[in-house]
Amino acid sequence: MTNSEQANRTTTLKGKPLALAGPQLKPGEQAPDFKVVDGSLQEVDLSKTGTGVRIFSVVPSLDTPVCDAQTKRFEEEAGKLNEIRIFTISMDLPFAQKRWCGNFGINKVTMLSDHRTGSFGEHYGTLIPDLRIESRAIFVLDGGNKLRHVEYVNEVGDHPNYEAALAAAKSAARQTAAV
Repeated sequence: MTNSEQANRTTTLKGKPLALAGPQLKPGEQAPDFKVVDGSLQEVDLSKTGTGVRIFSVVPSLDTPVCDAQTKRFEEEAGKLNEIRIFTISMDLPFAQKRWCGNFGINKVTMLSDHRTGSFGEHYGTLIPDLRIESRAIFVLDGGNKLRHVEYVNEVGDHPNYEAALAAAKSAARQTAAV
């Protein structure tokens, strides 16, 4: 993707177009590295997320209704998917993520914060620079860090296609188990 194509990428918030920073990733590509922090303020990069199948659920802010529902949905699914790790990534401060998780009993989904550098958003094409938040997206990675499913949700306030992401993750997990 050329720089001009990257510059023209947008999402919408309540119908208003907002520019996105970074590339538009596609299934089959290698997942880029990134640097975020966990709830203990420890740096996490791609290698520290593990080597199995992973879902990166990207949300603008946990304190909004769709982000709340999205994270709770993946928490529910995480209890059924022992071989798949699920991460929620947002610009929320780790303290806010911890508070939110405590309020709702979220303990199967791992929270990661991109607040320090925006590295995840810049490398995965989800950063909305004007608002300094992430756009809603889902990425499914296999054990070799290949992207198996990519969804950039066009309207920030819309839900992602949960079923498509879960199907891709389950398929990748079956293929990994068969090897």
